[in-house]
Amino acid sequence: METIASRKNPLVLLARRVAEGDPQERGRMLLDGLHLVQEARAAGLAIQTAAFATRALGAADGEARRLATSLGNVGCRVVQVSDAVMEALSPVSTPSGIVALAARPRHELAAMLPPAVAAPLLCVVADVQDPGNLGAIVRVAEAGGAAGVIVCGVSADPFGWKALRGAMGSAFRVPVVREPQTGEALRQLRQAGVRVLATAQNGGTFYDRPLTGPCAILLGGEGPGLPPDLIASADGVVSIPMHPPVESLNVAVSAAVIIYEARRQRTQVHEQQQRITVRG
Repeated sequence: METIASRKNPLVLLARRVAEGDPQERGRMLLDGLHLVQEARAAGLAIQTAAFATRALGAADGEARRLATSLGNVGCRVVQVSDAVMEALSPVSTPSGIVALAARPRHELAAMLPPAVAAPLLCVVADVQDPGNLGAIVRVAEAGGAAGVIVCGVSADPFGWKALRGAMGSAFRVPVVREPQTGEALRQLRQAGVRVLATAQNGGTFYDRPLTGPCAILLGGEGPGLPPDLIASADGVVSIPMHPPVESLNVAVSAAVIIYEARRQRTQVHEQQQRITVRG
């Protein structure tokens, strides 16, 4: 196994550029931690380079060493580094001991829409700037059975290292696409027959809205939420009922509440269809 002892090694400089979002490195993402690298490996992503601190390779549970062996067997460059080099490679304040560089997943919006997906539940986020929130939304989208997440406007990078840590591996499995113009994303959704439901304070509660069939939940950024023009352009508006004086929830929490209501409704419809089929 190759050993790197200098903080000035080209790999360290490359990892820093990727972590900082260098436009020239937009095809790569930085993975920090055993769990995230394991999830990427299990998802079949192209992991280009993986660095393991000596202490991680020597851990009693042997997980890091097994992962290093597994990655080496599929052609990944695996290197061993000192704690000082790991501190330079890792963007977190307390390095886990494992950092990897991998190619970003690539998905097309058309693959999430009818007819490719019969009745997709989609999550559209506009101007969600906190990467932790964005990662949590991707996580709950997968957990709730959504067909994908569309990241619009000035939202954080869904494949930045902070967002990836928040998604905990879900970004490697659920399709995530970036569409800079929110209006263009909504146009494509409507063209495919997908209803767009905006989230706002003064809409009908989601209990009263059908969230079955092709449907996209549109969520706005932290603080201001969705701008009035986007709300007005939606096919409907949904609100989360709240006990006063609470007026709003964290955007990731809001996404979770609505996605799980959609999951409940869709499960109910599926069960009804199964009962009809059995009777027939």
